[in-house]
Amino acid sequence: GRLSIMKRISIHVKGAVQGVGFRPFVYNLARGLGLKGWVANNPSGVEIEVEGTKKQLEEFLESIKKKKPPMALIQSVKYDVLDSAGYTEFEIRESSESEEKSVLVLPDIGTCDECLEEISGPDERRYRYPFTNCTNCGPRYTIIEKLPYDRTNTTMKTFEMCPECSREYGTPEDRRFHAQPIACPVCGPQLILTDDKGKPLSEKETALSDAVRTIRDGHILGMKGLGGFLLLCDARNKETVKRLRTKKYREEKPFALMYPDIETVKMDCEVDPLEEEILKSPQRPIILLKRKAKGAVAENVAPSNPYLGVMLPYTPLHHLLMMEVGFPIVATSGNRTDDPIAIDNDEALRRLGGIADYLIMHDRPILRRVDDSIVRVLDERTMMLRRARGYAPLPIYWPNPGRASILALGGHLKNTIGFSKGDNIFTSQHIGDLETYEAIESFKEAVNSLENLYEFKPEVVVVDMHPAYVSTKLGEEMARDLNDASLHRVQHHHAHVASCMCENGLGGEVLGIAWDGVGYGSDGQAWGSEFLIPTYQDFKRFAHFMPFPLPGGEATIRKVSHSALGALYQTFGDEILTERMQRIPSIESFEEQELQLLTNCMKSGFNSPQVYGVGRLFDAVSSIIGIRQKCSFEAQGAMELEFEATRASPGLQPSYYDYELKPGKPTA
Repeated sequence: GRLSIMKRISIHVKGAVQGVGFRPFVYNLARGLGLKGWVANNPSGVEIEVEGTKKQLEEFLESIKKKKPPMALIQSVKYDVLDSAGYTEFEIRESSESEEKSVLVLPDIGTCDECLEEISGPDERRYRYPFTNCTNCGPRYTIIEKLPYDRTNTTMKTFEMCPECSREYGTPEDRRFHAQPIACPVCGPQLILTDDKGKPLSEKETALSDAVRTIRDGHILGMKGLGGFLLLCDARNKETVKRLRTKKYREEKPFALMYPDIETVKMDCEVDPLEEEILKSPQRPIILLKRKAKGAVAENVAPSNPYLGVMLPYTPLHHLLMMEVGFPIVATSGNRTDDPIAIDNDEALRRLGGIADYLIMHDRPILRRVDDSIVRVLDERTMMLRRARGYAPLPIYWPNPGRASILALGGHLKNTIGFSKGDNIFTSQHIGDLETYEAIESFKEAVNSLENLYEFKPEVVVVDMHPAYVSTKLGEEMARDLNDASLHRVQHHHAHVASCMCENGLGGEVLGIAWDGVGYGSDGQAWGSEFLIPTYQDFKRFAHFMPFPLPGGEATIRKVSHSALGALYQTFGDEILTERMQRIPSIESFEEQELQLLTNCMKSGFNSPQVYGVGRLFDAVSSIIGIRQKCSFEAQGAMELEFEATRASPGLQPSYYDYELKPGKPTA
């Protein structure tokens, strides 16, 4: 009679449930409840069969969601009741590869507290070992070649586990049970320090201490991190920072900083509780913090900027380095401006040899370029400015009943790609501006690598309406290989507004305001200050700012005095040539002849396109009130205008200008 009350259920768990200790969690949970059966990974999640009494099974189902491992992300738990199979024990079975791949690949996760304790404990076998990780932390997305997430499918496959690591890897009660990147000083990756030509200087433990000394001595160090190389130097040393700027071709754009710990951050920056929580989170992004007046950091790290971009160490290598260094360092991506981050040792020597004085490298290959993520807290909300390490490629859940698999290729600047598979929209890490040959290659690489990882075959390709974008041209090529119906063009600002609607779960009528610099309009004009009434399918262009001419065209975008001249001409016409106007800093900055020439150009419309972009308007204002006449990086004028405004009126209620709506020609 006992068998008749035994039930067997087959459970399918979907979500980010691989590489997070889900199987050992299930194993220990089932054994603790006296259940028999098995658990296995499969390409779409985790499969479990358990047998026991109704009461045991109910508790088991309840606990799966309640007690799940910290990094697991469960999207659904579905189960069927079956007849008893008479299992005698509970076991972990090998992965099956048969079905469609839809399991979520996890982002790379910052070092957990337990691993930190181990690398800091002189009696531990992983004491000071820079590649320590466990099931709850360490590299994921940057090392995985294909699914399911097993060691043989990662860049760790060439490192054979020593007996000690094998034992940990095979023991379900161990924190490293099936931790795919498991490693130790005996069998794992090792460090090597070289000069800028690649000549080896020291290795392992010594390489780490030598690397610290190079930073202390004011040198620039290239370091192979998690998703690519970083360039590091002493952030207190003005001369070194200046040298790094010159070599990286980065005149004034702020550098990111890494601090040893939260206490040192608080010496230089104001940190509120939410910001502290984000800094210490497993995602470990760069966060923008208000700098204090008397901080340790050199002024030229972030010239005339009241904020510092700060992060805490996120791998054991960073932790060990920072514990020894003890002061803030510049930690900027390993590249020249506009190029993608370097990931390969030989590539790093070739591309960074001219920038770094020394390089610290290791032999664990990086498969995917992943930059640091950047966030900012505004009005108690976390705003994601760049989504990469720690967050990508976790998807956005978006119910998609029976629609096609879509690949979206993004814009030309700050590019990110995305694709839909089932009810998930996967977005890649930040790829960057498609301005150089290297950047374009990196973009193609990202498309291929995501397609391969998920065995994804697009049926529809979505591109920006702009005919000249590299991403658009590539999409057109891909669509030609599919079929005629597969290409879909989207207006740039509509895409921005629709993505905000999606992020906030909005349907129905909304007014979407997209101030995003230039975007190709449906009428072939360059748009940029859009008030749209959108649906997910299309939109009405309700209003935009009055355009003004940009004398000298696109080529003068960094010379913000040209934007100012256009705005002044639009408002005052020829009056800008009068004596009275000469005192305006923008006009003052031009030679008389040049001023006359540019005014004539605007009059005749020669090389003076009409610009609608709010960015140009911010540029114009920053120039007119004398903040700056030239920019060395995008949006510098607008940023400094914001800083001035907040300094001038902290806590004052914002004032506003009168405005009027003039009817124009409606555009679809």
